[in-house]
Amino acid sequence: MIADKRVLFVCTGNTCRSPMAEALFRKSVSGRPDYSVKSAGVAASKGAACSRDTAHLCKELDADLTGFRSQPVSSRLLEEATHVFAMTQGHLAALEQRFPQYADKYYLVCEFVELPGIGYGADLPDPIGMGRKAYQEVADVLQKAIPSLIAYMDQTTD
Repeated sequence: MIADKRVLFVCTGNTCRSPMAEALFRKSVSGRPDYSVKSAGVAASKGAACSRDTAHLCKELDADLTGFRSQPVSSRLLEEATHVFAMTQGHLAALEQRFPQYADKYYLVCEFVELPGIGYGADLPDPIGMGRKAYQEVADVLQKAIPSLIAYMDQTTD
């Protein structure tokens, strides 16, 4: 069975934020065959492992990233996806510039969640090289955002 809702998370290198989002989202929809999830990067190389901090944090959160390998965004991935969630406005702009034909699928990962002191549609900062606390902050934001993404997709997709 092909999932009705096919999610693609997009960041820069596909080694920190988008793999973390992929793993946390997958955990949130476990047992739901109507969902599938992948991630990619607008400037990713093919086949890199996720960052050590991402791997450690996801393991602690029981969010599986076993066998994860990075991949660049491609027309094939975007065509397969029903929803594409970018980490920042810059990622959205890159997607819209390079793949305008899929723009109706693009959203910000924080588009549907209000973050205290920031509001809706916040960029999710890149934690690379910033230490464990920065990665934990990204995970905390993703864990707030993911239920709103699922609710949006459940309400708008048959």
